[in-house]
Amino acid sequence: MDFSREQGLTNRFFWAWALMAAAIMASFLIGRYPSPYITIPTDLKADPLLLNILVNLRLPRILSAFFLGMVLSASGMVFQMIFRNPLVDSGFLGVSSGAAFGASLAIVALGGAALTVQGCAAAFACLGLLSSYILARRIRFGGWVLRLVLAGIAVSALYTSGTGVLKYMADPLRQLPDITFWMLGGLWGITWKDMLHMLPVALPSLCVIYLMRWRLNLLSMRDETAFSLAERPGRERLILLGAAVVSTAVVVAKAGQISWVGLIVPHIARKIFGSDARRALPASLMIGGLFVLLCDDAARTVLTGEIPLGILTSFIGAGLFLVLFMTMKIRVSK
Repeated sequence: MDFSREQGLTNRFFWAWALMAAAIMASFLIGRYPSPYITIPTDLKADPLLLNILVNLRLPRILSAFFLGMVLSASGMVFQMIFRNPLVDSGFLGVSSGAAFGASLAIVALGGAALTVQGCAAAFACLGLLSSYILARRIRFGGWVLRLVLAGIAVSALYTSGTGVLKYMADPLRQLPDITFWMLGGLWGITWKDMLHMLPVALPSLCVIYLMRWRLNLLSMRDETAFSLAERPGRERLILLGAAVVSTAVVVAKAGQISWVGLIVPHIARKIFGSDARRALPASLMIGGLFVLLCDDAARTVLTGEIPLGILTSFIGAGLFLVLFMTMKIRVSK
C-alpha cells in the first residue's frame, strides 16, 4: 500500500470538508438584506424580518442547493460508470426531458399549481426511465448498454417534441413564461416544506448509491468480466439506476432543469481523488454540493434580479468541461 498516496488523499478530503463547511457558513451571510452582498447579523431580536429571512428563506435554500448538487453529481457518477461513457449525466434516459414534459403538461392542462407541477415532473421523469427500459428490451441491435443508450435518445427526443407542442399551445402571457422559467431552473421558491417533500425519497436513494459505491468499480466492467467474478451485474445496475433516476426526478421536480452538474463534477472528482469509486463518489457528493451552492449564491446576489440557476451551472460547467478536455484525456468506450 502506498501510504504517502493515502495520506495525500486523506488531506484532500480534509480540505474538501473544511471548504464545504466554510462555504455553507459564508452562504448564510450572503444576501441583499439588510445590505447588499454581506449580512452581518447583530441584534436579531431588533430585526425580526432579518431573522425570518435567515431561518425560513436563506437556510432552506442553502441546504436545498447543496443537496441538489449532491444528488445530481452522484447520479452523474452512476450513469458514467455503469454506461462506461464519460459523456453522459443524470439527464440521461429521458429523465430531464420527461420532467420538462410533465411540468409543461401540468402548467398547460392541469392548472399549473406548484404541487401539481412538481408531481407531474417527478412522475414523467420516472416514466422516462421506464419507457427507456421497456424500449431497450425490445431493441434487437447491439448489447444491453448500447440498446439502453439508443432507447434513451429516442425517448428524450419524443418528450422534447411533446414539450415543444405544449409550449406552442400555451398561453403566451401566462403559461409560456411559467414553462420557460421552470426549464431555466432555480431555487427562488424553495421552503422547508419543499425540503421535506424531497428528503424522504431522495435521501434513501442517495444512501443506496453511497453504500453501493464500491460495487460501481465492478459494474463499470464488461458483463463477461463481471460474470467471471461470479457477479450478477444486471440486478445491481438496475438498483443503482433506479436510485439515481428517482432521486434526480424528485430534486428536478422542485428545482427545474439544472444542467451540466452531473456531467462535469464526476470528472473533477476523478481528476482530484482518482478513479476508484470508493473515493470518487464521496468526493463527487462534496464537490457537487459545493458547486451548486456557489452558483446559487451568485444567482441571488450578483444582480438585483435573480439569475436562473440553470444558466449559471450551464455556463460555468461548460467552461470547466472545455478546460478538462484540453488538459486531460477522456476516453469514450466503444
